[in-house]
Amino acid sequence: MDRNIIGVLLQPIKEEFHVSDTMLGLLSGLSFAMFYATLGIPMARWADRGDRRRIITISLVVWSLMTALCGMAQSFWQLAVARIGVGAGEAGGIPPGQSLVADYFSPERRGKALSAFLMAAMAGYLIGIVVGGQLAQHYGWRTAFLVVGIPGLLLAVITRFVLHEPRHLPQFAVPVTAHEPVATAFRALRAKPAFVNILIAIVLYFLIAYGALVFLVPYMVRGFGMTVGAASAMYGAVSTVGALVGTPLGGGLVDRLAKRDIVWNARFPGYGLILGFVLHEVAFLMPTAGLMMGVLFVGGLLLNGAVPAMFAALHVICGSRRRAMAVAIVFFFANLIGTGLGPVLAGALSDAYGKAAGPGNGLKYAMMTVTLLFLPCGFYMLRAARTLTADLEA
Repeated sequence: MDRNIIGVLLQPIKEEFHVSDTMLGLLSGLSFAMFYATLGIPMARWADRGDRRRIITISLVVWSLMTALCGMAQSFWQLAVARIGVGAGEAGGIPPGQSLVADYFSPERRGKALSAFLMAAMAGYLIGIVVGGQLAQHYGWRTAFLVVGIPGLLLAVITRFVLHEPRHLPQFAVPVTAHEPVATAFRALRAKPAFVNILIAIVLYFLIAYGALVFLVPYMVRGFGMTVGAASAMYGAVSTVGALVGTPLGGGLVDRLAKRDIVWNARFPGYGLILGFVLHEVAFLMPTAGLMMGVLFVGGLLLNGAVPAMFAALHVICGSRRRAMAVAIVFFFANLIGTGLGPVLAGALSDAYGKAAGPGNGLKYAMMTVTLLFLPCGFYMLRAARTLTADLEA
C-alpha cells in the first residue's frame, strides 16, 4: 500500500508541481527503486543467516515513516527524497518475507503459500488505489500518504511479537559453514539456465506492471474524463476481484500441476503471460472505460495466477541456503530495471506520443507499447521450463 499508492496520486501531484510525465515516471519508479534494489542484496545476506522477524520489523518502521514524510513534502524534490526513503525501507521486506514463507511450507504447498503472501501485497496495492484515490479526491494527496503511512508503525509492533523465526530452534539454525559469499551465491545461480530465464521474465513483468500500468488511473482521468476518485474506485474494484480470484486459483492450479510434473511451475505462468499480452493490447483499444476494465479483468486473472507460479519456480531451483539471496538478486534487477526504468520509459513515451496524439492518446499508446513485453516475458518462462528439472535444488 505504501509503495503503490503513488499511482493514483500522480495526477494531482502533476497538477500541483507542474511536472512532465517523464518526471512522474522518475518519482514513481527510479527514486523508489534506487535504494530498494541496491539495499536488497545486503538485506538478503543478513536474512539468509539472521533473524528475519527483526529485519522485517525494522524495515516496516522505516518505510512507514518515510511514507508519512511524503505527505509533508513541500516541493517535488522533497517528495522524491522521501520516496527514496520508502524504497530503502522496503528493501528489507520481501526477501526475508518470502524466505520465511518458503521455510514454513514444504515444496508441494509453496504455490498456495506464496499466492497468499502475494495476495497480501496485492491487497495493499488495491487498498492504496481505492482508499488513496478517495482520500486524494476529498482531502488532498498529502493526507493520503499520511493515512497509509502511520498505521505501519502499529503493525511493526504486532510483527515483532507475532512472527516466528524457525532459526531460533536448534534444528533450524543455519550453520556458519552454510553461509555463502554473495559472489559465490550469484555464480551458483547464474550457472542455472532456468534461473537466468526466470530472472529475465520477472524483470520484464515488473517493467510492465510497475511501468506502464502505474499510469492506468491517470489515463482513465485524461482519456475518459473521469475524476481521480471514480477512476481509482473502478480500477480498484476490478483489480481486487481479479486478485482475489486469480492469485489463489493460480497458486492452487500450479500446485496440482506441479505434483504431476515440477516443470509446470514455469510452464503455467508462461502460457498465462502470453495470453495476458493479447488481452492487454485489446483492452487499450476499447472505446469506454467500462469495456477496457472488463477486458483487463480477464487479463488480470491470468497475470495474478502467473505470479505465484513464477516465484514457486524460483524457489524450486535456488536451494534453501541462498533462498533470500535468490529473491534479492531477482528483485535487484527487477526493481532497478522494471520498477526504476519502467515508469520513466512509459512517461517518456507518453510525452513523445502526446505531442502528436494528445495527452490521453499519448499515454494509451505508451502503455500499449510497454505491454508488448508480456509476450517475451511468457516465452522466457517457457524456456525456463526446459531446464527446471535439471536445475532443481531443494
